[in-house]
Amino acid sequence: MQKTKLKKWLQFIGVAVVVAFFTIVISLSENSILSPTQDSISSEQTNSGLPIRFKIPTLNVDAAIEYVGVTPSGAMDVPKGPQDVAWFQFGPRPGEIGSAVIAGHYGWKNGIPAVFDELSKLRKGDKVFVEDANGMIITFVVRESRLLGENENASDVFDSNDGKAHLNLITCEGVWNEVTKSYSERLVVFTDEQ
Repeated sequence: MQKTKLKKWLQFIGVAVVVAFFTIVISLSENSILSPTQDSISSEQTNSGLPIRFKIPTLNVDAAIEYVGVTPSGAMDVPKGPQDVAWFQFGPRPGEIGSAVIAGHYGWKNGIPAVFDELSKLRKGDKVFVEDANGMIITFVVRESRLLGENENASDVFDSNDGKAHLNLITCEGVWNEVTKSYSERLVVFTDEQ
């Protein structure tokens, strides 16, 4: 009898720890500069395929897509290496209503080329493409590019309420700070599904 009560008590504690962890992650994400808000985390996904490739022909970008969430500090995570991009998997999929977000590196160490080194060259009307696991190609058209300071509010990167599908691209830019191991600015390219 005592073992059964102990087992139930341990299960309860386990569930409480998991709930507390996700509450902390969401709370932290609301205070980070390039972090998703609780409203942008989508609990419902459509039957569209998961994104697998990201392409910008004008910049010779053809990258695999990693799936990421938030870091312990509450910011959107980034791809592991310089050549891939990272899709924020708790938001809309590219092509779904809302703002899907993809991040990529800029200025990788030792002069190694990074996927978004030339992202600032994109202009209004340029096209980017996402291929999903079903082989469907989704086309997005650049609407605008915006530079944000390191601590500037970027909540609109993750949110939209116009009932349309968007894909927002994020990378670093500016001056490298050796102490904080970060660049001084963030470049965001806002695109709309064609």
